[in-house]
Amino acid sequence: MAGLMRRESLGEATEVIGRFDRLFDEWMRMMPFRPMLFPHWREAGNLIPVEEFRENGTLVMRADLPGIDPDKDVEVTVSDGMLRIEAERHADEKGEEKDYVRQELRYGPLSRSIALPVGVAEADVTASYKDGVLEVRLPVLQRETTAKITVSKS
Repeated sequence: MAGLMRRESLGEATEVIGRFDRLFDEWMRMMPFRPMLFPHWREAGNLIPVEEFRENGTLVMRADLPGIDPDKDVEVTVSDGMLRIEAERHADEKGEEKDYVRQELRYGPLSRSIALPVGVAEADVTASYKDGVLEVRLPVLQRETTAKITVSKS
């Protein structure tokens, strides 16, 4: 019976993992170089989530912008081969102090920059907003097919 081992309950194993998580969090808080190594962590929260796909010869980009007024708080620009979406979500301005249990929504400025395919003109880009989703469409340029050239001997 030398091969038998005492089994730990699931609670004890979970507690050990929790201790390691707390230890790592404390270590990261104590590191003086942390803000310099990871300067963009805070900015990632202000990034607009998007999806991008092709549909019938058109490149479609959808940005999730629920609760944002597209007439006042959304700006879509194209310059130097980049599509830039800027938006702002405003907090409830009733002045009431709320006793939040959880607050995961982001308020304030949001943005996203996406590189466009070569040759897309500003006039080709269209944008629409429906049910909290901004949809940007642009035609996909047809790539020239490669032609094989015969090499002659001289």
